[in-house]
Amino acid sequence: MSEIELVVLVDDDDNEIGTVPKSEVHTLDTPLHRAFSLFLFRKSDGKLLLQQRSHMKKTWPLVWSNSCCGHPEPGEERIDAVARRLDRELGMGADTLRFGVPYRYRFTRDGVTENEICPVFVGITSQEPNPAEDEVESTRWIAWEDFLSEIREHPGTYSDWCEEEALLLEEKGIVRDLFTKFGS
Repeated sequence: MSEIELVVLVDDDDNEIGTVPKSEVHTLDTPLHRAFSLFLFRKSDGKLLLQQRSHMKKTWPLVWSNSCCGHPEPGEERIDAVARRLDRELGMGADTLRFGVPYRYRFTRDGVTENEICPVFVGITSQEPNPAEDEVESTRWIAWEDFLSEIREHPGTYSDWCEEEALLLEEKGIVRDLFTKFGS
């Protein structure tokens, strides 16, 4: 990993067109860049790990979101970036990591825009989180069906991307398939 964290800028087809330091990329007019999201489930009971983003985050501080999000470094495969950020943010690994669904979004909150090509990954873990304070304020486990009920009945409870990604995963049957193929 480089000393200065770089974000990969891309065109509409996800072709790399440059890099910019992460500390400079998120503004009101954030350029399109590569990212990923992860929904991680506990092997023992199938519950989803959620995180409250650290109060120190520039983007969406203190907002509850999916298990982990991040940016691949230049030349890094997204699945490798998922594993790296899972360890960095939550101090844990996954027994299984799989691509879930393609996703792209642009949202603005508090003067900061997220603008990402952000494929969604799913995984199973038998570990418990040990969050990094500068990344994660808090964590909790929740049953998938309860989580879906929350976002349907109270939209805006979680980050915008988290809610949209969860509904995509449900629509495509990705979580059910994850446990059918890789669960205990």
